[in-house]
Amino acid sequence: MELLQRFGIFTGYKLNFGKRYWLPSYKLGSSWTTGLHLSVMLGNLECIAVLLDHQANINYQPNGKAPLHVAIDVKNRDCVSLLLHHGAKINCFSLSGHTPLHLCRTKESISCAKLLIWNGANLNLQANHDYKDTPMHIAARFGVPELVALYVDHGADIDSVNVYLETPLISAIYWTLNMKEQQYSTDHHLICRMLIDYGASVNARDQDYKTPLHKAAWNCDHLLLQMLLESGAQAGSMDVNGCASLQYLLKVTPVRPAAEPEKCYQLLLNHGAARVYPPHFHKVLQSCCTCPKAVEVMVNSYESIQSTSKWRQVIPDHILEQHWTFYKSLFDVCGGSARSLMHLTRCTIRAVLRKRCHNAVPKLNLPPRLKKYLLLEPEGVFY
Repeated sequence: MELLQRFGIFTGYKLNFGKRYWLPSYKLGSSWTTGLHLSVMLGNLECIAVLLDHQANINYQPNGKAPLHVAIDVKNRDCVSLLLHHGAKINCFSLSGHTPLHLCRTKESISCAKLLIWNGANLNLQANHDYKDTPMHIAARFGVPELVALYVDHGADIDSVNVYLETPLISAIYWTLNMKEQQYSTDHHLICRMLIDYGASVNARDQDYKTPLHKAAWNCDHLLLQMLLESGAQAGSMDVNGCASLQYLLKVTPVRPAAEPEKCYQLLLNHGAARVYPPHFHKVLQSCCTCPKAVEVMVNSYESIQSTSKWRQVIPDHILEQHWTFYKSLFDVCGGSARSLMHLTRCTIRAVLRKRCHNAVPKLNLPPRLKKYLLLEPEGVFY
């Protein structure tokens, strides 16, 4: 009783379980709550038991969340277990449209997620809000591989879609890059690998017809591009605007300082991606001028390509000066001079192999250096 008094739920001579109490300093910014919500938030199992024994409403949501939602928020497995034992609704929606399982978003909440699943939580239930994510989408977005494995082991649909027709794989790829820090998440990479191994579609399309490959290209993530392409992703797939993954890559190359764009271009071209229309090649230089290796990969995918006045116009003077040796060799080989016989031979072999380059070239009986040459490995200068 002393504990209940301390929590402010003892009034007069008897407990008042029905009244609501305002908590202006409550960290979630909620306005109204009950003694049961408070007890769960503070993790006091004795108070919870007393309240439930006196018919406290276990599913009441005065602040938009039932006590079970609060127990998940504070990641208290014992509270979750106690509430479930007393009949808490396991698939109830909060005011924000989330079930308790949707609120499992960290490694610390894995034990709570297990309890929910063992007690019948719906793994494929969409959230009751605008995005309509499933718990699998949430686990993929927040980068918790253990939750993904748990959900798959218990029958979650790996290709479930939200309102935008995004699968968990698409969500994981999109959130792999921390835009603010410009860092790639190894946990998200692992989740993508897991989902692909579980059989997730690498050619699924969202409502804009973007595939997982488009998302990986937008992040300029060569690890994911390789993962997807080796698993059967189509390099030439186009979105609703007619843009393939290579076009996405061109758009973001200047703003992905942590990336290695030349590897991304190599991967796409070696898997049969269409090259840029030669009269528009100045757009490649405009996007990639600060990354000579990427320019080299793109130029070497053509048997020959003629420079235009636009090429020089789009390369800032300080960039030209910084990479003078490289750009001098570029304008030399693209200014009317014939390319070397070795380069022409490379182009002939690549034309025969086409999208099989990535798979066939490593099998050729050639020295490793020549194999790299055939796969457009940049060398820093043109011949």
